[in-house]
Amino acid sequence: MREIVLDTETTGLDPLRGDRLVEIGCVEIINRMPTGQTFHRHINPERDMPAEAFAVHGLSGEFLADKPLFAHVVEEFLEFIGDAPLVIHNASFDIGFINAELDRIRRPAIARDRLVDTLLLARRKHPGVSNRLDDLCSRYAIDNSRRTKHGALLDAELLAEVYIDLIGARQSQLILATEVREARAGGHGEMPRRIREVALAPRVSDEDRAAHRAFVATLGDKPIWNDFLGG
Repeated sequence: MREIVLDTETTGLDPLRGDRLVEIGCVEIINRMPTGQTFHRHINPERDMPAEAFAVHGLSGEFLADKPLFAHVVEEFLEFIGDAPLVIHNASFDIGFINAELDRIRRPAIARDRLVDTLLLARRKHPGVSNRLDDLCSRYAIDNSRRTKHGALLDAELLAEVYIDLIGARQSQLILATEVREARAGGHGEMPRRIREVALAPRVSDEDRAAHRAFVATLGDKPIWNDFLGG
């Protein structure tokens, strides 16, 4: 199963009051494992950068001034995410900004039924405690020492690791890996042969066998096939 872990940075907290998207980071995971495929773009918000937002992500108006507009990266972005579920921490915030940008260029909104909100998952699994991304990284022993400021791609990479732990997928992978190692160790490097409780139906019919024997009979006095046909 393909999923996209997504994070954004913005100029503020409310797209309805003129705040804009300035960065998108996406990480592809397949069968709950990061593939190494990513999407990352800085975006010109066409407005100034408030000091409060700059303190969070460190992206200045000057830095973003020569970056592409959202309209210029939207096709590449939509192609990357495809129709995969979107894994987002506090999903309503990020999707609110993305859909506001899509609305500005008259493109359809991303449906909310595609969203997997890791903040809600974390609150169910760890009620009564803080479930910020940094807290979850600490809880699951994920190294977030590079996160001196918020960054969309770095945060998406960290969230992908958190998500795998949050849903128990890493534990399942560890159990499977342990079972495989133990099986190989018991079989001197080979997986033990498993016996089916119910045998598969034969795929070769009696007519197929008769035709093959007739063909072998044309190959001379001692065709090698006789060694496998039982005489």
